[in-house]
Amino acid sequence: MSATPPPPPPPPPGAPYGGGSQQLSPADEKLWATLIHVGGILFGFLPSLIGYLVLKDRGPFVRQHTATALNFQITLAIAYVVGWILTIVLVGFIILAAVWAVNIIFSIIAAVKANQGQYYTYPLAIKFVS
Repeated sequence: MSATPPPPPPPPPGAPYGGGSQQLSPADEKLWATLIHVGGILFGFLPSLIGYLVLKDRGPFVRQHTATALNFQITLAIAYVVGWILTIVLVGFIILAAVWAVNIIFSIIAAVKANQGQYYTYPLAIKFVS
């Protein structure tokens, strides 16, 4: 007679359905970190927010990059609001152009660093998320 194997043990209390979060490979971490930074150019803070919420437990490299990108994009959102308010006195248009340029330049630098596997901290970001 063949014996059937015993069923697997139940997951520990508090564990998410299907087990714990799976760690990403270093190549996948670099890919997602790069995409988060590039996504900030096109879609503002949404890619970094979604990336932080979904990928923060998948590895230290992607966690650091998503948190850094989210901090930078929140800082830029604040600068955009200030720029729009100051368009009343026409100075806001200069601020909006500067923020737009800073977003493109620093996001590209961060994406290149992430693709190379290096950590990067934006120089003008306020630290909201760690």
